[in-house]
Amino acid sequence: MAKMTMVQALNLALKQEMEKDDSIVLLGQDIGPDGGVFRVTDHLINKFGKERVIDTPLAEASIIGMSIGMAIHGLKPVCEIQFSGFSYQNFHQLENHAARMRWRTQGRLTVPMVMRAPYGGGVRALEHHSESREAYWAHTPGLKTVIPSGPRKARALLVSAIRDPDPVIFYEAKALYRAFREEVPEEEETWPIGKSNVARPGTDLTIITYGAMLQPALKAADKLSDEDGIESEIIDLLTLSPFDDSLMIDSVKKTGRALVIHEAPRSFGPGAEIVSRLMEDAFYYLEAPIQRVTGFDVIIPYFSREKYYLPGIQRIITAAHNVLQA
Repeated sequence: MAKMTMVQALNLALKQEMEKDDSIVLLGQDIGPDGGVFRVTDHLINKFGKERVIDTPLAEASIIGMSIGMAIHGLKPVCEIQFSGFSYQNFHQLENHAARMRWRTQGRLTVPMVMRAPYGGGVRALEHHSESREAYWAHTPGLKTVIPSGPRKARALLVSAIRDPDPVIFYEAKALYRAFREEVPEEEETWPIGKSNVARPGTDLTIITYGAMLQPALKAADKLSDEDGIESEIIDLLTLSPFDDSLMIDSVKKTGRALVIHEAPRSFGPGAEIVSRLMEDAFYYLEAPIQRVTGFDVIIPYFSREKYYLPGIQRIITAAHNVLQA
């Protein structure tokens, strides 16, 4: 199998699905000859032409609005919003129309579309380029929210998202785009939307995370193992809506201790829902209070201070010790 970055794996998913299905079209600013701001759509216009790889104006509400109409009438649009912070301009189209169409028409119409958007920090970007606002989408009934954590899962999940009959928000951690390579098979591979994954087995502590935070969680777990003999089990959620809580609940029942990590702000973030599910279904198995390692309740800061905002290896290790010593 070839080793690919996340950018290459996403490009492969788009290319292979477009070869199989003529109804798939791409829309977004600079996705044509320029290949998108992160080059995820690189060379696709050369293969599929400008009628299927559509360079749009800088108008996010129009991109999503057009895509909804296309989806209702038989196409499968995959939209690229250059940065997730720009998607607030199209929130009304997704919330008022895409998310509600199946319900509004009592199942007569569906909206099989995907909104791809780079999210999160770690690349020293400017304002509106580093937010982690996945809770907005996961809180919206009718939308599915997918956040892959590496190249292979990104490819498999994007294929599943494109084939899904309902609108999918597909968040891509920009810090992972070229951070590392994984083996990605050339043949078709999918991963079910709404299914989490055990990224690392363990017996002493359950760490629950997703997206870009999987990498520091894995590194922290290795350090805890090497230095303290602590074996952490890591649950990679992969999808926030629909939310698969079965693996994390089973893991906590085994370990008795839990740590939740995400880079979104702490208050009312995904971690709060995760903790609530564990309290409802694994309370009597807990041996210590659940800890959260998250972003802070401030706008993500610029440049040199960004690394202090993002959950890092040492913050995770400190929290793990607190859980284990409680």
